[in-house]
Amino acid sequence: MLPSQRYRQPESGAVLAALHKVNAACGYLPEAGMRQAASDLGVPLSQVFSAAAFYAIFSFKPCGRHRLQVCEGTACYVKGSTGLLAFLAAELGLTPEKTTDDQAFTLKQVRCVGSCALAPVVRMDNDTFGRVTPANLTRILEMYRKE
Repeated sequence: MLPSQRYRQPESGAVLAALHKVNAACGYLPEAGMRQAASDLGVPLSQVFSAAAFYAIFSFKPCGRHRLQVCEGTACYVKGSTGLLAFLAAELGLTPEKTTDDQAFTLKQVRCVGSCALAPVVRMDNDTFGRVTPANLTRILEMYRKE
């Protein structure tokens, strides 16, 4: 698109809907998919990238079959999420933002999942687990390892 061309304002939610579509198809947001979404919507790539970077549900790199998110928001942090993150890192043998060698799990450290009353919170894919302890994490990992 030339600098002289004007962008249009997409319908409310259109950018997020396009990102979800790309993410569902690819399992992450490749640059080509974001460029295509921006082009289809008639918006700058920076607008698509900005929305994608804001939400923890999206990743710019391929992820494992299961996306494991540890909330590090204030309530979760105060209730011990740092210890949960350390436990998972040791259990899975990786650091946040990395994927296990068998491509089963990607460990993500996120700022807030909006479930502060259940702190500390861990999400596995689309499932939210509250008041999590290391013992709970062991059971949660076992459930998903079987899949």
